[in-house]
Amino acid sequence: MSTSWHDKLLGGFRRTSDRLVGNLAGLGGARLDEATLDEVEEALIASDLGPETAGRVRQRLAEGLFERNMEELGIRLVVAEEVEKVLRQVARPIGIDAFPRPQVVLVIGVNGSGKTTTIAKLAHLFLEQDYQVMLAAGDTFRAAAIGQLKTWAERIGVPIVTGPEGGDAAGLVWDAVKQATAIGTDVLIVDTAGRLQNKRELMDELAKIRRVLGRLNPAAPHDVLLVLDATTGQNALNQIEVFKEVAGVTGLVMTKLDGTARGGVLVAAAERYGLPIHAIGVGEQMDDLRPFDPHEVSRIIAGVDDAGRGR
Repeated sequence: MSTSWHDKLLGGFRRTSDRLVGNLAGLGGARLDEATLDEVEEALIASDLGPETAGRVRQRLAEGLFERNMEELGIRLVVAEEVEKVLRQVARPIGIDAFPRPQVVLVIGVNGSGKTTTIAKLAHLFLEQDYQVMLAAGDTFRAAAIGQLKTWAERIGVPIVTGPEGGDAAGLVWDAVKQATAIGTDVLIVDTAGRLQNKRELMDELAKIRRVLGRLNPAAPHDVLLVLDATTGQNALNQIEVFKEVAGVTGLVMTKLDGTARGGVLVAAAERYGLPIHAIGVGEQMDDLRPFDPHEVSRIIAGVDDAGRGR
């Protein structure tokens, strides 16, 4: 029997949820004095939710419940409510609304973040919505990246534009947009180089791609998606900072939310940067990357169900 999306989310956020529940264990039942509130705040930061969200929970507890006892489950329910507020502001599927077509989606991220696989999963997601999709292998720096994306394109049955290793990425993107326009493609997903060790080189290449796109369609690229590996925790936040400066990120996709992931970083990223989070990846299958429900994810993270019971 296939695993449901909800069960995959449970597995994907299990480490974060277990850590949060464990860190809050024993803090309920006592009067919520300053010392206890400090412990709650520290427990949430240790669960990777970030200092901003931890501070909001602390303030909420202090304002409403400072004078009376509160069980641990009550604290977790407050955590769920505050996390949901944060995620609701950023949970936003990608809308394919560009005119004229195609909608150009630049995908960026460091090597090893799951970028190429995520592009294939995004293409699959758009295909499920009856959009025509084309891929462009714009990471010409690595032959392996070109080959991997070509394999994925063949597997899911979409056209791909490729060039030689070391070729001009901007020229390849020009060709891809021309071809996508000619055949009426809805979405063109462009892979890009992920080398951060030379930020200037990467910035120059992305700027050149943007100039080329602008000559063909002033609105392109319509989306600049940063793929983040949830297993890297705090480092994922550092990547947002760098890529915002280098590439003008418009949205995030969080991958590798499996049992080893530090999924709380999803909340920390949402709170700190407010960028749309278009989809999350919780497994290796093609349909394991989807938009998410903030209510469902916040409850899973806090370890509570819809009836307000603990898990």
